[in-house]
Amino acid sequence: MAINNFQAVFGLFFVLLLPSGCALADSQTDPVDSVKLNLFEPDYTYEYIPDVSYDLIQDRLACITSDIPLNFNESVQSFINYFTVRDREYSRLMIRRRDLYFPIFEKYLKRYGLPEDLKYLSIVESGLNPEARSRVGAVGLWQFMPSTGRLFGLHQDWYVDERMNPEKSTEAACKYLKQLYNMFDDWELALAAYNTGPGNVRKAIRRSGYKRDFWSIYKYLPRETRSYVPQFVAVVYTLNHIDEHNLHEESPEYAIETDTVMINQFISLKAFSAQLNICEEELIKLNPELRRDIVPETAKNYPLVIPADKYDFIAANRASVMDSAGNEKLKQEFVQVAQQVSNNTYNKEKIVYKVKNGDALSRIADRHGVGLSELKSWNNIKGSRIYPGQRLTLWVKSSQAAAMNQSLATNSRKDIPAGKTYLVQPGDSLWEISQKYEGLSVAKIKELNNLKSNEIKPGQKLIIGQ
Repeated sequence: MAINNFQAVFGLFFVLLLPSGCALADSQTDPVDSVKLNLFEPDYTYEYIPDVSYDLIQDRLACITSDIPLNFNESVQSFINYFTVRDREYSRLMIRRRDLYFPIFEKYLKRYGLPEDLKYLSIVESGLNPEARSRVGAVGLWQFMPSTGRLFGLHQDWYVDERMNPEKSTEAACKYLKQLYNMFDDWELALAAYNTGPGNVRKAIRRSGYKRDFWSIYKYLPRETRSYVPQFVAVVYTLNHIDEHNLHEESPEYAIETDTVMINQFISLKAFSAQLNICEEELIKLNPELRRDIVPETAKNYPLVIPADKYDFIAANRASVMDSAGNEKLKQEFVQVAQQVSNNTYNKEKIVYKVKNGDALSRIADRHGVGLSELKSWNNIKGSRIYPGQRLTLWVKSSQAAAMNQSLATNSRKDIPAGKTYLVQPGDSLWEISQKYEGLSVAKIKELNNLKSNEIKPGQKLIIGQ
């Protein structure tokens, strides 16, 4: 029986896999257990890819039990086709990595009372890569932007970026997702807001005539966000039907058992791994948030992750290990190299400054204690022209950055005048209103207004101060 007839009877097809990732079909060869053709090179092989109908996928998706809506349509179908046919190697990579990170995700999702299927969201965000970086500056498994990361307690400086810490970033993502769900009371809208921000979702809701579901506001959302929820649904489907699409992965990655050692000094990961007789790459992989492959000398009880079977060795030889991995010579060598290659950012923290009316580059540089030439270099500015609203990258001392962030947080919230009321605007939530005023919480608003739930309506007048 030729392959065409075989497909017609069994609904199956085969693809010739080429090293370049291209696929060529051949319909003149009978299928056998292991098909090898000598068209180009002798080791080219066919891969069996099930041909699955639209209706069957729809039925399978409907059978997946989930607290998150898994709506099916042509947009979702196109992404399922991508993951199960067009880029099967990407799907296999996700299958290979899932046992590394899903247990962490499941732990925190359970702790925060969130749907377990949210664990698939990290695949859409980062491809399960804790060091993933987007073109706009989002980082880590959960792709936090710098400001959002700090809002949820993820420390970032020249040495450490906790957005790349799997445990801490996952807990931060759970807090944010829970917050977004409380805002919209709808998981599809919460997912859309995770991608584009709650402001853009509220804007789409207003433009749609105040419809409150993802597919009704779909055309009013940014283009990237329109594909975000369909991708999520497609990933959920794909990883729930691995066998049905012949996406077996024979070399899954598993997390090794680990322990932590508290560090209070400079440590070179390269020298430390040599003391433990392990590969430097292994130690770096266990500590992805360490941006410079060192623990800085300012560390206070920094929890360095190590293979569990090395803990007893360190406990018995701590003094000699720490001296060999963190002596003054190694520290000075690191400082010398860092100063040469860091473009004047060594031991400084990145901040983003939004240009205001009347600003000039020289005044911005003076105000932040940086050189004008440095400011131009960091932002690839040739002349001196800037415009209101432009965002400039600056590298300042960590203490200065902390003070600026604290000032920004304080100044963005107002004191509550006595007897103050607030008129609810379309898209408002109790949480967002509470963030506008110092000392105001959701619980306080509910108490002042005798509210039994978080439900509020546009035009409603709320008491927010006595």
